[in-house]
Amino acid sequence: MHDHQAPSRTVASEEGLKAEPGAPRKKIFVKTYGCQMNVYDSARMVDVMAPSGYSEVDTPDDADIVILNTCHIREKAADKVYSELGRLRELKKEKSGRGEELLIGVAGCVAQAEGEEMRRRAPVVDLVFGPQTYHRLPEYVARLANGGPGIVETEFPADDKFGTLPMPEKRKTLARGATAFLTIQEGCDKFCTFCVVPYTRGSEFSRPIARILEEARALVDAGVREITLLGQNVNAWHGVDETGRPATLGRLIRALAQIDGLARLRYTTSHPRDMDEELIAAHRDVPELMPYLHLPVQSGSDRILAAMNRRHDADTYYRIIDRIRAAKPDIALSSDFIVGFPGETEADFEATLGLIRTVGFAQAYSFKYSPRPGTPAATEEDQVPEDVKSERLQRLQALLGEQQLAFNAGCAGRTMPVLFDRRGRGESQLVGRSPYLQSVHIDDAPEHLFGSLVDVVIEEGHRNSLRGRLREEAGVLV
Repeated sequence: MHDHQAPSRTVASEEGLKAEPGAPRKKIFVKTYGCQMNVYDSARMVDVMAPSGYSEVDTPDDADIVILNTCHIREKAADKVYSELGRLRELKKEKSGRGEELLIGVAGCVAQAEGEEMRRRAPVVDLVFGPQTYHRLPEYVARLANGGPGIVETEFPADDKFGTLPMPEKRKTLARGATAFLTIQEGCDKFCTFCVVPYTRGSEFSRPIARILEEARALVDAGVREITLLGQNVNAWHGVDETGRPATLGRLIRALAQIDGLARLRYTTSHPRDMDEELIAAHRDVPELMPYLHLPVQSGSDRILAAMNRRHDADTYYRIIDRIRAAKPDIALSSDFIVGFPGETEADFEATLGLIRTVGFAQAYSFKYSPRPGTPAATEEDQVPEDVKSERLQRLQALLGEQQLAFNAGCAGRTMPVLFDRRGRGESQLVGRSPYLQSVHIDDAPEHLFGSLVDVVIEEGHRNSLRGRLREEAGVLV
């Protein structure tokens, strides 16, 4: 079990970078790639640099520090990072010509995987650090500011980074809107043969329930109305309670739902093996938990699931779905699918299509298999030809698209509570999220509804969004 006390050496190491009273504030720009957890991590990097006098800016041109927070899940992820570093090299040269300094850092999973190789290929990079060490960012910057050499830090530290992070500042949280991510769990012990997460994020770690509640209350106090709990394997969360005993995600959700002012809860991403009865009961009993579940299955073929080391078969997945729908009949389901995994035959692929037809999904994410260096599946000899993968993906996405359109079209005529969390492209247009995570657009929306939960009559359901109107005499729900 991890020690959740903040290590004193980390706090001490930041002293050299503390902002002097009256000193001009410096600027930090963080570009986020990939998953929602990276969005959370990027926001926390900004938070952790605030005591050192840094404020966030929207463009690298205005920054003293640029951090690329990278993701290793998508194909050619590293190539995109190196391409961006080429642009930053020119910016750094321009700033140097004006007598200005620009520190460039690469964080996240590509940084964790590449390590020293990244600084060798891109000498413009001053700092490379993995997702487990960003709480030490002030320390790294202080060392570089004092003339230290470039830094590569990709070891998994013994200390708990979450124990050192400050609570989100109200001012910054308000700028981020009415919704927020909150990481409660990191890492994975499942070792699916296609996945790089155990190697870049490490073994499973769960934050204690008291710390999660503290951060959630800070977010709500700052105006957040919807929190999405994050984890690489979020339903494997087993953080300790006030007695020091491990709790479950279902219990955590019930505790979070008691926070006054928190209207909505979501969580992602889950694993079928950790979908326990207490969590299913929370879907039945907790109105704040939205009726939407992202539960990746990856394939409908038992043979491929075994090769993926998913440790469940298709029938297990069907039975989990049956229990969830019995507890929450109106729940909308989402999933992940990998097409063209090594050794996948046409029969295996047809089994995946069969699972999709049987379960029915409101939304899903699907990808062609692409090898990740260091993972077992990358070394398999029976790789599926690229043209076969492309053709299968097209067929699979066509089926998923039909299901998504049918689900959205079926929402027409219903009245749904919508949390407006962003402005649309049109004048006086607001966009929000339905309970089922659909984007909902309304025109001629009063500005004061931004950040509010309001009843909306759904008029049209399109493949990727809904369009509606405010219910007559609709009041703000939150």
